[in-house]
Amino acid sequence: MRLGIPTMGNSGFNEEICPHFGRAPNFTIVDTDLNEVEIVPNTSDHMGGSGKPPELMSENDVDVMLCSNLGPRAIDMFEKVGIEVYIGAGETVEEAIEDWKSGKLDEATDREACQQHSH
Repeated sequence: MRLGIPTMGNSGFNEEICPHFGRAPNFTIVDTDLNEVEIVPNTSDHMGGSGKPPELMSENDVDVMLCSNLGPRAIDMFEKVGIEVYIGAGETVEEAIEDWKSGKLDEATDREACQQHSH
């Protein structure tokens, strides 16, 4: 299982989660089967590159996205590429993974989407 998490930097399990999903400087990808961490810079159009973050996560074989919140458009894009999204992630990558494993995160739906980011 590969988990994607929007992060501020590149400190692996101890890294702070970025509160604005699309503008995260990096995405930390954790392979739970191999216990490996990979840092992928956000090269999407939000950061001056091309493409959307869901496409970038799909290209990196992410199965599940964990984040604090995101807008309905992003939720729809993740659904189209077959990536599950859970919201309510805490302060760090490690906390987000623990909360996801213990069922504390909510699966993202349009109802839970960040309404400020409905663009």
